[in-house]
Amino acid sequence: MMKKITIVILLVGVFSTCGCINEGKTTIKVSGAFALYPIMGIWADQFENLNPDIKIDVSAGGAGKGMSDAIMGIVDIGMVSREIYLEEIKRGIFWVSVAKDAVVATINTENPIIGDILTKGLTKQQLIEIFITRDIKTWGELIGDLNNTKPIKVYTRSDACGAAQTWAKYLGNYTQDDLTSVADSAINGDPNLAASIQGDIYGIGYNNINFIYDAETKEPFSKINPVPLDIDENGVLDYYENFYGNRTSMVEAIERNAYPSPPARELHLVTKKGFTGLVKDFVYWILTDGQQFVTISGYIKLPQETIDIQIEYLETSERPEL
Repeated sequence: MMKKITIVILLVGVFSTCGCINEGKTTIKVSGAFALYPIMGIWADQFENLNPDIKIDVSAGGAGKGMSDAIMGIVDIGMVSREIYLEEIKRGIFWVSVAKDAVVATINTENPIIGDILTKGLTKQQLIEIFITRDIKTWGELIGDLNNTKPIKVYTRSDACGAAQTWAKYLGNYTQDDLTSVADSAINGDPNLAASIQGDIYGIGYNNINFIYDAETKEPFSKINPVPLDIDENGVLDYYENFYGNRTSMVEAIERNAYPSPPARELHLVTKKGFTGLVKDFVYWILTDGQQFVTISGYIKLPQETIDIQIEYLETSERPEL
């Protein structure tokens, strides 16, 4: 039986959150990137255990939602899985980086040419011709087999998200709009995009790694397989490029920069002007004691010197970019 990826989305209210009372507890509200959602849930649970009078509501919805919610003051913390734009900085956005992960192309495990793909990998140019220019339209064209006319169905994200922006940036000077304008289907959210690939043997998409690999087994979820990159473009997936079999080896590859950035990227927490009060305490805990949960949750820790700089930003509410 195919194992589907599921995620619980909490509803977010429309009021300023720090200091709000929920059953006698002070509530901190967080929304945004699916990429950060799994570990933010862990951080929230752990921090609540240490501070029983604090309630942390966490909702996914995409990096765009996290950013807009933070700008409008709907939430205390926005989760953003892409670079911070100048126009957002001009609107008062302040941020710290807390971890790193990656976006990876995905196909169905029953894809008719999966053996070729896992042996050779795909080059960036091939991915451009699949996702952007659509010059490669069938799976047969991808491997030079004109008898295989099965169409490539391209899936992308419909919600404003860091995964799409990061994937587009890896492919070149492109944006999420470039992906959406040519895709066969645009899907809302990481879990739904993964489920679409699980249900379509001719589909190709992309996902954050924690929606590809099972948190318990560390193996890819049923019916979904990461697409390896032929980084040196020699037509063979060499041993040093072959690290997609489980989450542990994938995380290690990102950590040692064997998987390129992008599509690996830093993950951020954002707010308006600066973190204050209990929200600041929570973010400080994430950057200190909370870092113990990063690697075991399938993410990559930032270098300690980078974390130290983020703590300085947090304490002063100042960044060189602002």
